[in-house]
Amino acid sequence: MRIVDVNEFYSPTGGGVRTYVDRKMAIMADLGHELIVIAPGRANREEERPGGGRIIYVKAPPLPFDRNYGLFWAADPVTELLDSIRPDIVEASSPWRPAWIVGQWKGDAVKIFFMHNDNVGAYPLRWFESIASQDRIERAFAWYSRYMSRFLDHYDAVVTNGPALQKRLVRRGVRIDESMPLGIETGHFSPGLRDEKLRAALLAQCGLPPTGHLLLGLGRHHPEKRWRLVIDAAERAGADLPVGLILLGAGIESRQIEKRIAGSPHIRMFQPVYDRERLARIVASCDALIHGSEGEPFGLVASEAMAAGLPLIVPDAGGCAEVADPHAAELYAPRDAQSAALAIHRLFARDQRVLRRAALVAAGKVRSDRDHTIELMAYYQGLVDARRGEGAALRRA
Repeated sequence: MRIVDVNEFYSPTGGGVRTYVDRKMAIMADLGHELIVIAPGRANREEERPGGGRIIYVKAPPLPFDRNYGLFWAADPVTELLDSIRPDIVEASSPWRPAWIVGQWKGDAVKIFFMHNDNVGAYPLRWFESIASQDRIERAFAWYSRYMSRFLDHYDAVVTNGPALQKRLVRRGVRIDESMPLGIETGHFSPGLRDEKLRAALLAQCGLPPTGHLLLGLGRHHPEKRWRLVIDAAERAGADLPVGLILLGAGIESRQIEKRIAGSPHIRMFQPVYDRERLARIVASCDALIHGSEGEPFGLVASEAMAAGLPLIVPDAGGCAEVADPHAAELYAPRDAQSAALAIHRLFARDQRVLRRAALVAAGKVRSDRDHTIELMAYYQGLVDARRGEGAALRRA
């Protein structure tokens, strides 16, 4: 199959979306499929990938508050490319202009809208949580679900990246045809990379001896990740438990987080680690991953930690909860630092040898990005075959 992804979130300097697309492109090439990405760029240019596939950048204005990304506006440059490429499948994922450009394109490809995120959960539910209930905010922003339903009528299938997002959108009345949980590059992460000397060194930087407990907070510093809740929880648990917390990441909240932990004796913040092997060693050498966001559509960070043999401390809603193994995790009430602190206590009150064995079993069950791509391609092939069958039947008639 030839698949075109009209992707407004793809950028050469991007993060998770770029990683996901690049990996999927390589795996698809191995499986005999071709992925072509149409992305906004500073200039019109093409980028061939050695293993197969390509990126076509279409000149577009930059995103006002993040110039790493661009915004599609004009339809013609995109639809002309689609006409010339003649894909079997065309994907869109941005709910703004690309949703309409692809949805209203007159080509005969199967049209897929792939839901990767929840804008209501990431923004208004967080912005207004101190002044209104979650139900009231949901009702106030029901217009957004109605808006999405209008452009989704133009698509042959609507897919989400996992059950957490599927459940959330279906509750709002949004049409979802299939859930395709993401996976991770499992070969990078392994419990075998655990390094007790590195663990002791990290605990020492947190002012604790090797007998302490080392928590890891991994991810970009953005308000939706709720790092202040994680910090509050670690400080509360640390009042009567030797708990250290290391934060790896960067983002718009880094400066505020740095100020927040300035007086915390056992919490340290480090720059992101881009060397995947070094990152995998650090992850495997911690004692548990703690995460604060109940709005995660899919728990990629949680899956990476699990693949490294770490237990999880995560909210009981959202993508991280969906991937958590109950034998190697403690869940807590979303947006509740005290509940998270109690979850830290529960995890380290367990028999740590039993917990470690359970985490090792969970590590072997983590879904890979290859598993995800194989399942997704099988689903897409079924849609293409059905379309071709319908066309053949019409021609015979």
